[in-house]
Amino acid sequence: RTKNGLISAVVVPGWLLRLSLEEGGFMTVAKLTKSVVDAAQATGKDYELRDTIVPGFLCKVTASGRKIFMLHSRTNSGERRKPRIGRFGELTVEQARSIAQDWMADVRKGSDPSTAKQAARQAPTVKGLCAQFIEEYSKTRNKPSTVATYQEHINRYIVPKLGRVKVPELTRMDVAEVMRDMAKIPSTANRTLSCLSKMLNMAEVWGYRPDGSNPCRHVPKYPESGETRLITDKELTRLYAYLNRADAEGLEHPTLTLGIRLQFEFSARMSEILTLEWAWIDFENRRVTWPDSKTGCISKPMSEVAHRLLSNAERIEDSPYVCPSIYDPNLPLPTGTYYNSWRRILQRAKVPHVGTHGIRHRAATDIANSGIPLKVGMALTAHKTVSMFMRYVHTEDDPVRAAAEKVAARRQETIGSAVVTPNTAQEATGRGATPTSFGNYRPYRHRKAPTRAVPPGTKRASTTPKSGA
Repeated sequence: RTKNGLISAVVVPGWLLRLSLEEGGFMTVAKLTKSVVDAAQATGKDYELRDTIVPGFLCKVTASGRKIFMLHSRTNSGERRKPRIGRFGELTVEQARSIAQDWMADVRKGSDPSTAKQAARQAPTVKGLCAQFIEEYSKTRNKPSTVATYQEHINRYIVPKLGRVKVPELTRMDVAEVMRDMAKIPSTANRTLSCLSKMLNMAEVWGYRPDGSNPCRHVPKYPESGETRLITDKELTRLYAYLNRADAEGLEHPTLTLGIRLQFEFSARMSEILTLEWAWIDFENRRVTWPDSKTGCISKPMSEVAHRLLSNAERIEDSPYVCPSIYDPNLPLPTGTYYNSWRRILQRAKVPHVGTHGIRHRAATDIANSGIPLKVGMALTAHKTVSMFMRYVHTEDDPVRAAAEKVAARRQETIGSAVVTPNTAQEATGRGATPTSFGNYRPYRHRKAPTRAVPPGTKRASTTPKSGA
């Protein structure tokens, strides 16, 4: 159809209807076959061969003679789309027609193949996703130490193995292969998997992957053998005996013993004690508030012991910190100084080594064993989930042993008889050494002994005369 509204048509022998276009090109309507596409020649201008079988399916012949299969369609919003299917030679006519039918069905359902292809081309690689994750998510929500840890996992393990893979094309097999290559460092592998899983969750939020398609799901983590040992009651007694002696005789710097005592009282992390400032302590309401701990802002009440420790603690040269550095009061106590002092104190108290986090485990166990409600215990330890709180609670031998005795006593009340041990049974029956005890084993049903009764419900029971008959 020209600008004047006229159509110029020429009938070509047998099978083609060629329409002249307003710009001098042509559109040919016919059933597309290999012969038709092969016969199409370059004319110096682009033109199209439209299929009569599948509406919208066409082969575009460029000015240079390239032949490209395409699909002309309208979206549900009325926009025209003409995505490329593939080149003739790479695809046969039937293959291209089949794809066009599938795409047209998708269009009728509301999807847009053109947009999907464009999104696939513009999708970032895993390396690009890592950079976006650090800048747009981690730096605005995580602490600098967490950002540094994520960046280390990305630089050392994720980018070298998966960096060039497109985010939508990343599969569960790719993730499992990364985990398999890190089998010798299971803890690091588990942290890397968690980091990658978080990034792919954000990829779904940003539209790079469909919802619920995270390939890290169902990829198992490695078991980790490391476990914090519980400080037993006897060890805790020896530890506090040494702390009292150290404070009385000046064996340790008072800042160090104060930090250890406070960590027990508040069931706190080491970092929370080292960064504790006097400005965060409300002596009137007996409450301490950490504005920026590992889990955000937390507030804990002070026990009588904690209140006495903080009230009697000496402020060193107007330092803002409760436990300042020994050499520079304007700085908090260094982690290395605190940890090495803790290890030295354990040795002098003759307590086996346990990390400083063992203090928090022991405090959480005391909280759980005190019988207070679970929610209150979680408030004292500043845990946000029950599962995490229970990971810090250990089971001591004495309560378990007492529980076992209680269960056994209850069972004996039910059956109403004393427990018979093997030695007591042997004395009661008068049986001594048997062939079995000398290594001549026979199944129990074939053994003969004067004291062995006939089992009820067996054939022998029905043929054996009753006693007194």
